[in-house]
Amino acid sequence: MSEIAITLKNVSKCYKRYARPVDRLKEILLPGKSRADEFWALRDINLEIHKGQTVGIVGRNGSGKSTLLQIIAGTLTPTTGEVNVCGRVSALLELGSGFNPEFTGRQNVFFNGRLLGLSQKEIEDKFDEIAGFADIGDFIDEPVKTYSSGMFVRLAFAVAINVNPEILIVDEALAVGDGVFIHRCMASIKAFQDSGGTILFVSHEMGTVSRLCSQAIWINDGNIVEIGEPDDISRHYQAWMYEQINDYQKKHNEVGNRLVEPIETRDPLENLENIKDRTSQKLKVNPFNEKAYREYHNIERFGTGRAEIISFEVLDNSNKKVGFVYPKDRIKLVVKVLTYDRIQKPIVGIMLYDRLRTAITGFNTYQYQHHLYSLLPEQLLTVEFSLEWPEIQGGNYVLEPAIADGSQENHEMLDWLQFPLNIISGATDLTFGVFRLSSVNISHQITVSQSPTENYLETTRAETRKV
Repeated sequence: MSEIAITLKNVSKCYKRYARPVDRLKEILLPGKSRADEFWALRDINLEIHKGQTVGIVGRNGSGKSTLLQIIAGTLTPTTGEVNVCGRVSALLELGSGFNPEFTGRQNVFFNGRLLGLSQKEIEDKFDEIAGFADIGDFIDEPVKTYSSGMFVRLAFAVAINVNPEILIVDEALAVGDGVFIHRCMASIKAFQDSGGTILFVSHEMGTVSRLCSQAIWINDGNIVEIGEPDDISRHYQAWMYEQINDYQKKHNEVGNRLVEPIETRDPLENLENIKDRTSQKLKVNPFNEKAYREYHNIERFGTGRAEIISFEVLDNSNKKVGFVYPKDRIKLVVKVLTYDRIQKPIVGIMLYDRLRTAITGFNTYQYQHHLYSLLPEQLLTVEFSLEWPEIQGGNYVLEPAIADGSQENHEMLDWLQFPLNIISGATDLTFGVFRLSSVNISHQITVSQSPTENYLETTRAETRKV
């Protein structure tokens, strides 16, 4: 029995775009000359997904994620390449796919069930379970075109998860569901995972990908950029996204360009690296950009580099470095930043992640209204955050410092250190969840019921105890 659920070999998908409708007709009647512009949504995709894996697919809109899933689901044919899928596929693709808007919800359940290979009897046996999961009431017998987007996705997911699939494909469709329904969907996905099912999951929520998936794939412009652990893909994708944001701001933020004069205009013979070298020697510091230091400490960073975090420490009240803390311990997080350019509106902050790179909390100087004045080149900024370690579940956590220029809503990321510091939180008497509430007031009262039935029960209990 093969352990491979999905195999793609040199898969590409090309769409033809015609400037005028008549060009399409001319190409048919007069073959030999292409009259269309070619758009390659996918290029030479090679992929193997093992049975039982949950694979997250990430990438910005238009990167080719949905096209890839539709080819795997069989609703699109690749232009070139080979696709092999082993097992029944149930796909929850873009809103609207697979459902006829003129049919009722009930009719669409039977229609989709038959398309997925179930017999009429099998669908009848599962219908109550599907209708109960969708929980749309009497609307099950109304035309689907009258449904809200939330009702639509409820029914679509109920069908997808309850038709005994071996491969489940979910393409961002759960983003429109309400909180209660999303929890039910996630519980069903977990149960499907435990049963050995294979899942392809597209989401822009990197925390969800990290929690659910055993592997992640990053796609951009129709190509696979990277395949690896969700944690690694999350960090690299986050860094790339900030690069795109910074590039966009450089091109379109005219106010920012006036506030921060480009270094090249000050001195054509002096660039950013020269300023960095001179500043480092002047202040006698050892920035983290040395290759050996990065490799030893497993440091990755991103940002425009107009300022650099040169030190990050966790200290106790005696100013001693610590890597192990207990809930309610007082600690200091000290970030030192070296500037290579004028920083008009500096923001220094720290993010706390768990071992699956789920963001636990984040805080910065802007958020807590701690104003930092403009910084000039060759200045050393030291920011100290003093806090009480929260009552969170014992385990490994990651603290990541960053410095930006701008506001909370619109800023340029100058430097963000990824995985610079690992801290272990000591165990607590935590029973459930991720954190423990610091204080909970509890009260109770006992009253005598006037109900004859309850009085009878209380009398019976008393007589029983007496015997």
